[in-house]
Amino acid sequence: MDKAARLNAYFEKEQPFRDGIARLREIALQCGMEERLKWNAPVYCVENKNVLGILAFKNHFGLWFFDGAFLSDPLSVLENAQQGKTKGMRHWKFYEPGNIPIEMVRQYIEEAIANAIKGIGLKPAKPKKTEIPAGLYKALQASPELQKAFDGLTLYKQNEYAEYIASAKQEATKQRRLQKILPMIAAGKGLNDKYR
Repeated sequence: MDKAARLNAYFEKEQPFRDGIARLREIALQCGMEERLKWNAPVYCVENKNVLGILAFKNHFGLWFFDGAFLSDPLSVLENAQQGKTKGMRHWKFYEPGNIPIEMVRQYIEEAIANAIKGIGLKPAKPKKTEIPAGLYKALQASPELQKAFDGLTLYKQNEYAEYIASAKQEATKQRRLQKILPMIAAGKGLNDKYR
C-alpha cells in the first residue's frame, strides 16, 4: 500500500474520533501544508519542516505541534505530553468531534507555519559520545564483526542501543534486550529504524 493509501486508511479507519480527525485534516490542508506519513501517522510540513501531526487515541484526538512550545497559546490549551522529556512538542487535545474551535485551530496552525518558515524552534542537540553499558561492551569486544557494525552506525543510533540496555532495571531484562539487539546491530540497523 502506498503512502497516500495509508494516509487515507488512517482517516477512514472506524473509530470514535473519525469525524474529528477528518475535520482537523481539512483545516490543515486548507492552510497549505504538505501532508506526509511519518511514524505511521499524518504529519503536515512546510518547506520540508514538520509543523504538526494529527492523532487519535482511545480517549481523545488532537494536534501535536512539533515546536508548540514557541506558540503564543492564547487559549492555554497546549500540553507537554511528557514533562521533563519533551522539549518543544505540545499537544492540543479534543474530546468531542463537534467541539473543535475551527477559527482558533486555524490561528494556531498559521502561527506554527509562520514560526517554521522563520526557523523558530528547537535545534536538535548534537548527540553526546555514547556510554556503552557493560553487557553491550562485552558483546562488542567478543566479536570484531559486531564491533565494526556498531561503529558503522550513527552516533544517534549507537546512543539508542546504549540507552535501551541501560534503561532496563533488572539484569534479566538487560540480557533479553541484549539478545534482541545483537542481530539488529550485526545487520547495520538502528533500534527504531522500522518507525522511521
